[in-house]
Amino acid sequence: IYIPLMESSKLPPMVEINKGCQVGEERILLVDDEEVIAELEKKMLERLGYKVTARFHSTEAFEAFKATPNLFDLVITDMAMPSSTGIELSKKILALRGDIPIIICTGFSEKIDAEKVKLIGIKGFLMKPIVRAEMAKIVRQVLDEAKNKSQQET
Repeated sequence: IYIPLMESSKLPPMVEINKGCQVGEERILLVDDEEVIAELEKKMLERLGYKVTARFHSTEAFEAFKATPNLFDLVITDMAMPSSTGIELSKKILALRGDIPIIICTGFSEKIDAEKVKLIGIKGFLMKPIVRAEMAKIVRQVLDEAKNKSQQET
């Protein structure tokens, strides 16, 4: 088999890769018990410029958050996890730091929806499968709202 050499191995600049997506540099705690999904979402977010810490168990995620609650600007958690749900994890995190924005991801719209999560204090809602552009939009929107609220309070 003959495979011709590439003229250039340069990747397109990140600006082109992220064209049409909103980017940032904040720190995100990502929680999903399915490691493959967590790794995919982590890569998506890192390509958008965010610094991501991924945890595959809600108890590990809570311990990481509890140890350094001010290290994170946002928490993104799956809804359905074995040891505790995303809602239960969110409530525990909000009890430690009430101003942390949280986004819930789920594939089960009949159990939870955007209105129900807002009543709990969760700021964003994403349906699975996650679409990169939608994730970028919601993450940026939630972070900007939290930033604006924090500036208004000072």
